[in-house]
Amino acid sequence: MNLHYLVQEPKTIKDQNPLLILLHGYGSNEEDLFSFAPELPDDSYVISVRAPYDLQPYGHAWYAIHFDADENKFSDNVQAKQSVEIIASFIDEIVKQYPIDTKNVTLIGFSQGAILSYATALTYPEKITKVVALSGYFNQEILPEVIDTKAISHLKFFVSHGSVDQVIPVDWARKAKPALENLGLEVEYQEYPIGHGVSPKNFYDFKNWLQR
Repeated sequence: MNLHYLVQEPKTIKDQNPLLILLHGYGSNEEDLFSFAPELPDDSYVISVRAPYDLQPYGHAWYAIHFDADENKFSDNVQAKQSVEIIASFIDEIVKQYPIDTKNVTLIGFSQGAILSYATALTYPEKITKVVALSGYFNQEILPEVIDTKAISHLKFFVSHGSVDQVIPVDWARKAKPALENLGLEVEYQEYPIGHGVSPKNFYDFKNWLQR
């Protein structure tokens, strides 16, 4: 599946440049997070990807969210796992097309994009170096049954959430840090006094984290 994407080339093209892949949330599109691109590190390719499923009347999703009779939301985990595969093969295509340093690939996901960033990194750790998970949560149900802790040991995570998020409760987000630390991983976790979004402070914190 060929995903539609936007690309911002690095200011200086080297033999190999870092890659930042932006994964938007449910009902959004590739232009949403691409507004961050001019502020992101100059040495990186910034690629913002459109999720594969079209929603009506507009917007896109990485997987469906269904409501039951009591209006409880639940995720289509089969579709979510398929999207993990789609993202993994997208990374393979991009590193063939551009001069990418395959040891420096970061996923920056918002909401549904963050949920999939966790899953993609833990399923295909050889393709990913760092994850910025904004306003998402750690969905154990879309992870591999067995995780090789040695294969994932290089991964680093920046996790953040709005303390008054009305879409994904902050309690859900808080579970990510202990879950990742139990796998022996390095995690920076931050909360901001906002709803379901990314504040300027949040943006600068993760940008500084990327540049460290």
